Amino acid sequence: MRYVIDIYGVLVPALLLWIIVAYALSALLRLVMQRFDLYRLVWHRALFDFAVFVCLLGGVVYLSEYLS
Repeated sequence: MRYVIDIYGVLVPALLLWIIVAYALSALLRLVMQRFDLYRLVWHRALFDFAVFVCLLGGVVYLSEYLS
């Protein structure tokens, strides 16, 4: 796994890119959950959103080893 990615001469930490990807996936999942009113099943929405983000970030980082 590479820890630094070169984007047009700018060195960007790989974790920053994975955080952006996980945030985008989390935002899409939030929209789906709002659309189908699934948040009524959740006790603490902010805590649930954070937990989903952390799980997605872990999955993205895990899969990044196989994609690069």
